[in-house]
Amino acid sequence: MKIIGLAGPSGAGKGEFCAILTKLGIFSINTDNVYHKLLVPPSACLDELCAHFGYGILKADGTLDRAALARIVFAPGNESELDTLNKITHFHVLNKVRSIIADFSKFPCPAVIVDAPALFESGFDAECDTVVSVLANKAIRIDRIMQRDGLSYEAAAERINAQKPDEFYIERSDHVFYNNSDLEEFKRQVLAVFAPEVG
Repeated sequence: MKIIGLAGPSGAGKGEFCAILTKLGIFSINTDNVYHKLLVPPSACLDELCAHFGYGILKADGTLDRAALARIVFAPGNESELDTLNKITHFHVLNKVRSIIADFSKFPCPAVIVDAPALFESGFDAECDTVVSVLANKAIRIDRIMQRDGLSYEAAAERINAQKPDEFYIERSDHVFYNNSDLEEFKRQVLAVFAPEVG
């Protein structure tokens, strides 16, 4: 079973890529979903975060207070704290991803997609057989994020401007697909590469 690493900035259309290949019998793992599930108490990941950042990052019900954690790791001069956060979360998320992949390998599945916004930063791209990035024009991504998350133009643009440039993904990927206004063209490009591989 091949492992397809999937990266790309917010609003580019990684979900569309997964939906296209799901119809070919390919499973997908969304690392954001894995992360959120790992934070449900009792949680080894949450315990490790508390051990480092303190129990002030928890709400009264024992769940993670994301705003409190963000105030710590995004405070000026706290870059090392953000690095620590990423190190802890990547460790737990990737171990769970590996476990899910092992479970999927028991089924007749030609490949599994690991949809990971931090694919390269976590180093998991080295464990993938193929690395794919999905990109889209900035204006289109802003519009998608506004509609998807209910954000203002300014908030959506701020989120996009904080992300890596297209070149970051292009330099590190085996395949790059552009998901702009024509979904059928995007689908055609994806299937041209992956349908023969899994057929």
